[in-house]
Amino acid sequence: MKNHDSIQIFRGDALAVMRGMYKPMFDAIITDPPYSSGGRTLTEKQKGTANKYTNAKRHCTIPDFDGDNLDQRSWTRWMAEVLRAGREICKPGAVLCVFVDWRQLPALTDAVQWAGWCWRGIVVWDKANSRPQRGRFRQQTEYIVWASNGPLAMDRPVPVLPGIYRVTPPTQADRRHQTEKPLELMRELVKICVPGGRVLDPFCGSGTTLEAAVLEGYSAVGVEYSRHYVEVARERLREVVPVGRGE
Repeated sequence: MKNHDSIQIFRGDALAVMRGMYKPMFDAIITDPPYSSGGRTLTEKQKGTANKYTNAKRHCTIPDFDGDNLDQRSWTRWMAEVLRAGREICKPGAVLCVFVDWRQLPALTDAVQWAGWCWRGIVVWDKANSRPQRGRFRQQTEYIVWASNGPLAMDRPVPVLPGIYRVTPPTQADRRHQTEKPLELMRELVKICVPGGRVLDPFCGSGTTLEAAVLEGYSAVGVEYSRHYVEVARERLREVVPVGRGE
């Protein structure tokens, strides 16, 4: 592990916290926002996230998370505002990576461009498993929309990275968040950031992106609305690096 600053975690609304930061300080935003995609009807969308995204449903022992009950139009506008605020505090040439599923993929690519980012492409996360449904294609992929804050120099000291990652998600028993991404995947994704840079995750959840960043030699700042998940992230990261309180 390289030398790095302490990880900071702010508890609060992502948009409000980022608007309170006044200068470009980040080299990358790598984040997994609420998708607001579970359910085909408004009634289904209003259900708790465990019911929408876990096999355990109402018996899930991991708490629900906020911000996942927007209709697609509202979600697109909200994401555009969040990503615009994020771009304001990113350095020129900073990189953006945002997770999304197939339902919200078109909306997210719109939001990225409305926010002023230069859309660069889509990375595929092959989860290697899914619930089989006869007569249908497997839903075994999620996506990472990536972009840059203006031009992206060809001589950045960053390696060529894959366009597809095949990594199995954590089991339900190993998760600290209902939609937690695998640490192995996040350690690969953060390498798109310039060496020694600072990574922002405005929806840091249980802290997987922050842990991945620091293990790969970056400093990191996270924002999380849920008090529960702020404490989960801080506890998890104390084993890696001193964690600064951003409240």
